[in-house]
Amino acid sequence: MIILKTDEQIEKMHKAGKLLASVHRELRNIIKPGVTTMELDQFVENYITERGAYPEQKGYNGFPYSICASINDEICHGFPRNEKLVEGDILTVDMVVNLDGYLADSAWSYGVGEISKEKQDLLDVTKECLYKGIEQVKVGNRLGDIGHAIQSYAESLGYSVVRDFIGHGIGKDMHEEPQVLHYGRPGRGLRLMEGMVFTIEPMINIGKYNIKMDDNKWTARTIDGKMSAQYEHTLALTKNGVIILTAQD
Repeated sequence: MIILKTDEQIEKMHKAGKLLASVHRELRNIIKPGVTTMELDQFVENYITERGAYPEQKGYNGFPYSICASINDEICHGFPRNEKLVEGDILTVDMVVNLDGYLADSAWSYGVGEISKEKQDLLDVTKECLYKGIEQVKVGNRLGDIGHAIQSYAESLGYSVVRDFIGHGIGKDMHEEPQVLHYGRPGRGLRLMEGMVFTIEPMINIGKYNIKMDDNKWTARTIDGKMSAQYEHTLALTKNGVIILTAQD
């Protein structure tokens, strides 16, 4: 069942989203060679809790950290660790903020120091995929329009779109209906309507889209060891159009 949100509920989620966006803005200046993702995890937890919110994914189905920190060929749900980031890594930080019972979810990929052109191109294409998906969020459009926009753009440039992890509705719960695929056919799927709030979060690979799981049962990585990136926003569809609840600028 899809839970449509009122203007008041969307505003509460927007407040959570603004807090989450401010975390990512801070991370821009912190992520660099020599920093550990465990240090980033502690920074994020302190930043969020000091502002009266909670890192929602900590404890979710046993997940032990405040952020997911996925490096290089890790697609998503990477565990923070004590090994230092090195020049040329790419890092995706994903988090969910709970502020007064309402949630916002956003992931962002970062280059660590100077990165190769191949990696920068991957980041640029992945971010563009996110915004091409957002362009399709209009009353009357269908979920397939979102997926098709992302898939057609990524594949036209030789990249692949991960199938195993998708966007989702969000509100007071982290995962609600609808499921938002990042691939598909235009004109297919559920019709979008006012009051829907969901994430778009394409994960784009340089190589194959297939995944393999680490022994921790959480971290997914590319099957061929090639690089992966992800960008994610939480969106609300209102009578005035789409609002990016986690916009950073």
